[in-house]
Amino acid sequence: MPRKPKLIAIVGPTSSGKTDLSIAVARLINGEIISTDSRQIYRELNIGTGKVTKKEMHGVPHHLLNIANAKRTISVAQYQRLAKKAIQNILKKNKTPILCGGTGLYVDSILTNQSFPAVPPNTKLRKVLAKLSATELFNRLNKIDPARAKTIDAKNPHRLIRAIEIATALGSVPLLKPAEPEYESLIIGLTLSREELQLRIHKRLMIRLRRGMVAEARNLHAKGLSWKRMEALGLDYRYLAQFLQGKIKKKRDDPSY
Repeated sequence: MPRKPKLIAIVGPTSSGKTDLSIAVARLINGEIISTDSRQIYRELNIGTGKVTKKEMHGVPHHLLNIANAKRTISVAQYQRLAKKAIQNILKKNKTPILCGGTGLYVDSILTNQSFPAVPPNTKLRKVLAKLSATELFNRLNKIDPARAKTIDAKNPHRLIRAIEIATALGSVPLLKPAEPEYESLIIGLTLSREELQLRIHKRLMIRLRRGMVAEARNLHAKGLSWKRMEALGLDYRYLAQFLQGKIKKKRDDPSY
């Protein structure tokens, strides 16, 4: 039996040091990095996602950054195809692919031969669903696919809309079958104490605010990225969208904004 291709995956929570370690490892072993971050795949989401800069890359090639407009939604199936193509290109150069990012589903889609529903976007349906709250979306999904409703993040509009889209097209969201490993993988998981992680996250947030994260979000909206879509992107962008709409306010004694 032929040996499976080798790759490295560096995973861990936000602010655990994945990016710095991946670059250090890539420079050491002549590797190239494939982003497994579900938001860094989009162009112009730079400060809010903490996207690595050219200077920080230190000459290490990075793949699957800035490849799509943020107005679009890249499915896991689409990402999987792009990532596996990038891996093949890296392997042809006798280099080691290094996965780096915090989106577990993206990592899983690469490490195994798991297949995902190739249901194309339904623009008309999405326009209708975009007007609904997360609670309304969840209730709608629960009616058409109770099994998927039991496993989904009920507060994530993006995932709820995608699940409804798939269930509408196929009758239900297919249950994932057991997947087999596709590569010989070294998985490096970074961990920190809760206190240290919270400290790093706060420090990172302050740096991003000083770099202009609020202005970035404001400019994205001015260019046509809807507040609904920005909130669906999650984390920093969700709260930035709410702040810019006046739904939440900053502390009076916080000059970071």
